[in-house]
Amino acid sequence: MKLKLNIVGLMAMGLLASPLVFTSCSEDAMDRVNENVNNPTDVQAKFILTDVITKTAFSNVGGDFNTYLSTYVEHEVGTHNQLWNAEHRANEPTRASTFNNVWGNVYSALRDARLLIEKCSAGGKQEGNYTTLGMGQVMAAYNLALLTDMFGDAPYSEGFKPLKIKNPKLDKQEDLYNQVIAYLDEAIENLPKGDTHGSGGPAGQDLLYGGSGAKWLKFAYGLKARYAMRLLKVTSDKTAALNNVISDVDKSFQNASEQAAFNQYGTTNLNPLFDFQWSRDGLAASKSIADKMISRNDPRLKRNFMTADWVQVNDLTSSSPSYKLLAPNGENEQVQYHYLTSTFVFSQTASTQLLSYHELLFLKAEAMQRLGKGSSSIEPILKAAVTAAIKNSENSVNAAFVAPTVLANGTITETSADITDANIDSYFENSVKPLFASNPLKEIANQKYLAFFGASGESTEMYNNIRLWKALGENWIDLKNPGKFPLRLPYGNDDTTTNPNVQAAYGDGQYVYTENVWWAGGTR
Repeated sequence: MKLKLNIVGLMAMGLLASPLVFTSCSEDAMDRVNENVNNPTDVQAKFILTDVITKTAFSNVGGDFNTYLSTYVEHEVGTHNQLWNAEHRANEPTRASTFNNVWGNVYSALRDARLLIEKCSAGGKQEGNYTTLGMGQVMAAYNLALLTDMFGDAPYSEGFKPLKIKNPKLDKQEDLYNQVIAYLDEAIENLPKGDTHGSGGPAGQDLLYGGSGAKWLKFAYGLKARYAMRLLKVTSDKTAALNNVISDVDKSFQNASEQAAFNQYGTTNLNPLFDFQWSRDGLAASKSIADKMISRNDPRLKRNFMTADWVQVNDLTSSSPSYKLLAPNGENEQVQYHYLTSTFVFSQTASTQLLSYHELLFLKAEAMQRLGKGSSSIEPILKAAVTAAIKNSENSVNAAFVAPTVLANGTITETSADITDANIDSYFENSVKPLFASNPLKEIANQKYLAFFGASGESTEMYNNIRLWKALGENWIDLKNPGKFPLRLPYGNDDTTTNPNVQAAYGDGQYVYTENVWWAGGTR
């Protein structure tokens, strides 16, 4: 992993994970012998926050989840080694080793978020830092939802007591989501209160918002909207839930400058999609998504694909020679440097989106449509969503052509002009609007699908969307891979080999093809 984590926060993780090593002596001098001045026994919450944000963005949202799930949702195609196996459903989707690293990373982020919460809560060493407490609660909610969305039932209530409970039980997903919502409700209460402890607020240690509680409050409301939609199938009062989606979106981001984007990548801290592809070259351009863009005459089509020689393809049609170099989903050869790739795999400095402005607009459009609102009121929301999505895509595309590591190793050639507002207007009027009129929910879903294609780590969230839509009986996204679609991810082998409760739930791993998670109609 090339991303440099805050060392003080890493120390905090070690302190949380292990009991005190040294025993004390009766004399002060001997006490100091056992004191490591480079390993503080207490770390301020703001430093822990830095690590939680970093790990959540780089390792959890943008890391292995997004890499593999980009092939499951057909944003990319796995073309080599483990990713080819995943693409062809050969062992990787069911193996406990496949997601073991990110299984541990999510728990590590949760552990740190809980430590931050403890420090800033009543009786904690930084009691009174309410805004920082709220930030920790948002990040705990985010990672707990990520954990259970991917794996279903999972250890949590007993999962952070290693000295007392060696084999923690699995909590039900419904209970885990109750905790997610409780964290967000508590955060919404705490974030406006300010930080009154002498240590002060996080300021620059907050890598998302520079310590702004008001922006974190909008982030919390946005997550409430996301999870209200997530739970739609299992919610008794769907009308109330959809109205909550709309009201929470209205309390959240008002423009793209407020979205929860992790913007800390550069020459050494690498966007995780770029990091994977540059070191492994395991992804190729998806024929499935290209066909969807071709059918819509989508302006992103001329921007989002590259040849193996790093030249942008701007004439991709079903009859062009380059079309034959798109990788057929689930039927591609295991070969490197042959197929086209997405431009995004070169986007070295592109942001990772924990929650984007365009996602919220798509949520609002979907909720309004499900409530039967008129098309005249939904169209402006959908157009704003499409516009924000294309602009986010363009930011990532443009990042590819100035990627320092790429330019240090050759020339990457841009052959098309940036997409303009006029291009977006024409696209919406001529392509999106007629399809919306024909089948509103389907086009909202497909535009969201196209929006989440990129370098921002949003394939992770699209996987959740597709599973929900399928659970509602809505196969809006036409997936072409002939293999079985994984309904969930297998537990990590750190626990399938040590915790009998997780081992029993895992079995032989084949359940990932047959058992939905609870919010998608399953039982666990």
